[in-house]
Amino acid sequence: MSATAEAASGLDREAALTDLEDESVHVLREVVATSDRPVLLFSGGKDSIVVLHLARKAFWPGRVPFPVLHVDTGHNFPEVIAFRDRTVAELGLHLEVASVQEAIDAGRVAERPDGVRNRLQTTPLLDAIAAHRFDAVIGGARRDEEKARAKERVFSVRDEFGRWDPRNQRPELWDLYNGRHRPGEHVRVFPLSNWTELDVWGYIRREGVAVPSIYYAHRRPVVRRDGMLVAVTEFTPAAEGEPVSVESVRYRTVGDATCTGAVASTAATPDEVVAEVARSALTERGATRADDRSGEAAMEDRKREGYF
Repeated sequence: MSATAEAASGLDREAALTDLEDESVHVLREVVATSDRPVLLFSGGKDSIVVLHLARKAFWPGRVPFPVLHVDTGHNFPEVIAFRDRTVAELGLHLEVASVQEAIDAGRVAERPDGVRNRLQTTPLLDAIAAHRFDAVIGGARRDEEKARAKERVFSVRDEFGRWDPRNQRPELWDLYNGRHRPGEHVRVFPLSNWTELDVWGYIRREGVAVPSIYYAHRRPVVRRDGMLVAVTEFTPAAEGEPVSVESVRYRTVGDATCTGAVASTAATPDEVVAEVARSALTERGATRADDRSGEAAMEDRKREGYF
């Protein structure tokens, strides 16, 4: 590619990012204008970080006009929780935590034999929505992550039990969104619906958005398990006889440590991550989330039950 063509391509990418930013800012303003008690799901993961950055832009010079909610599995990467807490403190946000461990202790959910807690997040999430009477729950899900997510609208109504019906969704023409719902129902809102993983990283690079250090290459003890590089942690110890090696890895997504794998990588800067993602043929969930490998309908089944 010539220098002129490369420069033109770069300008096109920047224009596309600006269009995506404008759309997401519009969505966030629509949420606040049409709901009484919105909340942003904030885990310290890259997508929720970008949504929070967009919210700061949308309501500048005012403060972000809603609290943030983390559905905490208890199986977290410490770098991510430290980032979450630091961000909340720096921005003066109000953080609510819905704890899977507390739900287990209360008998609301039962620990799974495999120890993975991703599916157990649904009950604490719905309990928190009901307790705080949240009527709009904003999240960072993107349509390119997984097939079931691609079926979602930007504004997606959940019934009084928090369930999603993919056959009963409202049309969204141009930039017109319908957040109306009956008492007891709520709306899930996805400002990044039209973004890709590459868009997110391009935006992080352009805006200088900080993310947890584990999104960049670092060395850590891992085991090779089910085709993934799984970090050796208190939640995922090496099995007897399982060889442990120290590898240069990074994380494309940071969820429950028991089902989230790393990828071999030397990408230590946003530029290097953008280049790496552009070369990848697999989505981050397909490459590094074991719970999404249990079947093609795994995510859709969870979303029907109320999972985000």
